[in-house]
Amino acid sequence: MADPKLRRMIAAGEFIAAPGVFDMISALVADGMGFDALYVTGYGVSASHLGLPDAGLMTFTDMESRVRRIVEGTSTPVIADADTGYGGLLNVRHTVRAYEAAGVTAIQIEDQEYPKKCGHTPGKRVVPLEDMVAKIRVAVDTRQSDDFLVIARTDSRAVLGLDEALRRGEAFRAAGADVVFVEAPESEAEMRAVTEAIGAPHMANMVPGGKTPILPADRLKALGFAIGIHPALGFLAVGAALKAAYGALKETGTSESAALEDFGAFSRLVGFQDVWDFDRKWAEG
Repeated sequence: MADPKLRRMIAAGEFIAAPGVFDMISALVADGMGFDALYVTGYGVSASHLGLPDAGLMTFTDMESRVRRIVEGTSTPVIADADTGYGGLLNVRHTVRAYEAAGVTAIQIEDQEYPKKCGHTPGKRVVPLEDMVAKIRVAVDTRQSDDFLVIARTDSRAVLGLDEALRRGEAFRAAGADVVFVEAPESEAEMRAVTEAIGAPHMANMVPGGKTPILPADRLKALGFAIGIHPALGFLAVGAALKAAYGALKETGTSESAALEDFGAFSRLVGFQDVWDFDRKWAEG
């Protein structure tokens, strides 16, 4: 069942900050830090699972299996990327059923043509508005609980302009979307225009090096956003840390100078304490 926490927070006007997670290590670390939600990033899962770009190469099965495992292994509400719903209207129904059954709290579906591309990279194209509106209606009709939130994303800002993005956002809300996500506005003024023009809770995407200004949570809330996701934060941090650690090993021949997590603490993070306790009870008797 979807966690009602996010719907309640949005209704109360509270701001939700969600770090991006892309595998079980990132999910376990973030889960223990007190965030309101975790965001399962398609870009990050595609990179970590396949070693490939977020360009429509990952299947529904690839993503759903990893989303389900992250939900099972954490206690924080999960917002999960579902790309375009992985096909047409029947695919959207199947995806919503699977994500909700997996315990996801919010599903994100976008209006790109298939194969999709990362929202802050070039070459995107969007489907006709009526096609995306139909997907939203199917998603809303399919869900079993109103606590399972439907986040409708438009990538039209980059290819059709801000006015079209605003028009689409309004139509998404009218179709029943709980949260509207206008991807990649290019200034604070555009971000304000989005929240003022569309009468819905809004999500902002904070991508270092992307098209949208990186703003702190209090500023995003002041601009009218309900959710701020940081999908790239985890995998960019891991990439930098690995380069530093592996680079130190290559240069010095030892790992002694690398900045590392404590091995015992990491072992407990991934569940070895339970193994040790089990062994003490059953294997050592």
